[in-house]
Amino acid sequence: MMLMGEVKFNSDGLIPAIIQDEETGEVLMLGYMNRQALEKSLETGITHFWSRTRRKIWMKGETSGHVQKIKEVFIDCDGDALLFKVQQVKAACHTGYKSCFYRAADKANGTWVIKGERVFIPEEVYADVKRDDEHKMDGTAERPSSEMQEESSEEQNRANGKTSVLQELYDVIVDRKLHPREGSYTCYLFEKGIDKILKKVGEESAEVIIAAKNRVKSEVIYEVSDLLYHLLVVLVEQGISIEEVYDELKRRR
Repeated sequence: MMLMGEVKFNSDGLIPAIIQDEETGEVLMLGYMNRQALEKSLETGITHFWSRTRRKIWMKGETSGHVQKIKEVFIDCDGDALLFKVQQVKAACHTGYKSCFYRAADKANGTWVIKGERVFIPEEVYADVKRDDEHKMDGTAERPSSEMQEESSEEQNRANGKTSVLQELYDVIVDRKLHPREGSYTCYLFEKGIDKILKKVGEESAEVIIAAKNRVKSEVIYEVSDLLYHLLVVLVEQGISIEEVYDELKRRR
């Protein structure tokens, strides 16, 4: 992508991205993007960011539905900061305010005072969902990991619980196909069709190869997870159940 040639990422591979409401000019938030997050944002028209704490890419609004539809993108004179003008669905801040900058300095009293108006109740939108799950693919929750030991009945149950994550993700993908949701990356893939889906499978396969060659465990785990997700999208698009894949693997054992 030729646009990337002028983007200057910092030493951590990130670039700050200012998000601004297209209509009002209000600054909504500040996030950080790595190269892949920026590419996904430009490709899908929906903002994606890099979580510096979880070290993962996440799509804004994936859990809440409060996505940011990109209208224009600007780069500053030094090439080291980006400005996105967006159409914000509902609100940008997880606290319920439209902008993350909803507090202003009261210099007389030396305090920060709320200036913005709350437009939604977080407890209703994020019911039973932790805030840091926002970046997960279509809101599926991560399961706790534990080292597999002897296959006692207890450990077997744990193993079954882990493999069920694939079934849960498969079911979510099926639901997105049957009941499209605005701003969903999965819905975007189905809308673009099989050629786009297969292109992503190819790209993610290449990312797995690169990560494995670099021998960086965290990157391999991340890229394999991306590949598995896109393979599940292929299965759903083709009308193949995950049980049929399990049966084939069992036949080969």
